[in-house]
Amino acid sequence: MHRLFALLLALSIAAPAAGLFATPLAAQQRAVPDTRQAVQFSFAPVVRQVAPSVVNVFGLARVQRNPMAEFFGADPLFRRFFGDRGLGGQQQQQAPERVQNSLGSGVIVSADGLVVTNHHVIAQSDEVRVALSDRREFEADVILRDERSDLAVLRIRQRGERFPAIEIGDSDRLEVGDLVLALGNPFGVGQTVTSGIVSALARTQVGITDFQFFIQTDAAINPGNSGGALVDMAGRLVGINTAIYSRTGGSVGIGFAIPMAMVRVVVASAQGGSATVRRPWLGASLQPVTSDIAESLGLRQPRGALVQAVRPNTPAARGGLRQGDVILAVDGQDIDDVEGFGFRFATK
Repeated sequence: MHRLFALLLALSIAAPAAGLFATPLAAQQRAVPDTRQAVQFSFAPVVRQVAPSVVNVFGLARVQRNPMAEFFGADPLFRRFFGDRGLGGQQQQQAPERVQNSLGSGVIVSADGLVVTNHHVIAQSDEVRVALSDRREFEADVILRDERSDLAVLRIRQRGERFPAIEIGDSDRLEVGDLVLALGNPFGVGQTVTSGIVSALARTQVGITDFQFFIQTDAAINPGNSGGALVDMAGRLVGINTAIYSRTGGSVGIGFAIPMAMVRVVVASAQGGSATVRRPWLGASLQPVTSDIAESLGLRQPRGALVQAVRPNTPAARGGLRQGDVILAVDGQDIDDVEGFGFRFATK
């Protein structure tokens, strides 16, 4: 027999540091402008508030230089036959080093110098530097890497300094059509601000990270914006810009940001002294609810996650889940598909 569930989960991670995420957000007043004066506004006050919290992140990696590969332009056909060897099959000995640079953005989330960015920005880096909007530069340590969510947390090496931390927002309060700003360092030109709206929420078919649940925006996001801030009109951080859909490498108005619901879990883990993120385990396999399954269950629309199997002696089994149940919500948040459940469950 099928059963429909709203799955309630207790938080399984330590509470974030006091003051960082604790303040509840007041409901925003939303209204469509109905006069000419109402649309003559500026984002400048919001930008002045948040810009000091957005930084440039530079990753440096030292790699062995292969002159022969550089001569042939690292041609794949050449590598197929010679690999890392030069002409005549002689291995390059004591090749000089060269420095590869990666460029991205980051956001200061605590006054003691905690910075969140994308994992792919610093993934191959031996050294990391952070440049503030006032042009000061500092070395930084990577204190947490979470490749599954494509997030990383840095700590600026500067004791006694108080840094401008951004106010943390609630991504679950966003609605499609809300105005947002994207801040970052596209193409290395320097800090740049673009505006747009929330184009969609809970995008789960993007294929970027293990936890697919993205905010989509048409605010221009380009290479170098990765790790930068997506903020609402109150200047609160609601997402970390992470990817774009593009056939040319430039912005075509489809950008994706990791919601703060995931970011806050990663930051809280770093604040707790962990170098990794501990996530809960369900112990059940799930499958999508198709139109045919929804009709057989009496659902008006195909939504939720169908429990395909439950392993014995697991949290799912102890919680009462059985094969054929449908999970419709997690802690009051509606579940549309399996990816949506995976995201909500991973934030606990």
